[in-house]
Amino acid sequence: MSMFKVFDTAASGMSAQSMRLNLVSSNLANVDSISSSIGGTYRARHPVFAAILNQQNPDDPSVGVQVKGIVESQAPLNMEFAPNNPMANEEGYIFRSNVNVVEEMANMISASRTYQSNVEVVNATKQLMSATLRMGE
Repeated sequence: MSMFKVFDTAASGMSAQSMRLNLVSSNLANVDSISSSIGGTYRARHPVFAAILNQQNPDDPSVGVQVKGIVESQAPLNMEFAPNNPMANEEGYIFRSNVNVVEEMANMISASRTYQSNVEVVNATKQLMSATLRMGE
């Protein structure tokens, strides 16, 4: 692997973690959203990552990560009896999102730490390349 591929790999990791942080933000923003139907209720969203393979040389290790898609959580929605709520259905129930705040906070911490790790990889590689260039002085 060339030294420059390290930058591509770290950049793809930072991009993926940035997407993950955006999804966590969206989930946390909708934690208290309600609806009168199951289909219209916000569900927690999570990214699906996949390795980017080197298509020119399949024997070469992967060169990063990409977001393959976004999936909605299949955890059950929270149903609450609230007949006085204007969003209640004809039976008097409202549906709350299935966002778990504790899980989202853990995802946020994990994503930010992973992002920081990728930044450290870039900085270490940059210092290593700079030191290599100074060896000839």
